[in-house]
Amino acid sequence: MFRKKFYVTSQREGDIIDLTSHIKKIVAESKVKDGLIHLFVQHSTAALTTIEFEPGVLSDLKRALAVIAPENADYAHNSRWGDGNGRSHVKAAIVGPSITVPLEGGNLACGTWQQIVLLELDVNAGRERTVLCTVIGE
Repeated sequence: MFRKKFYVTSQREGDIIDLTSHIKKIVAESKVKDGLIHLFVQHSTAALTTIEFEPGVLSDLKRALAVIAPENADYAHNSRWGDGNGRSHVKAAIVGPSITVPLEGGNLACGTWQQIVLLELDVNAGRERTVLCTVIGE
């Protein structure tokens, strides 16, 4: 098993940051050829997923998340904590904090148009986000 953390700094809510090249370097450093890489973002207002990193679909994703957890809705979290990021927690919980990708021949087994991204969902962004990577296999 090989484990490594890395850090990503966002600028604003809605940032979608392509992590793929950084993750490829971690896989190479691990020397694992066949197995899995598990990625986990250690924050409750950020998420990880795969997507085609193309402006149209990135815009579509942002719009879809805004429909699911709109800015003008009444969030109990905001009433309790006063930080205004109730929608951020809801979006992050729906997308999720982790992703697992197979490794084949030392490469990520992503599809042709598939990149691994971090979604910055906090209204109180720029933030430094911690991503924990665990590589297992042989």
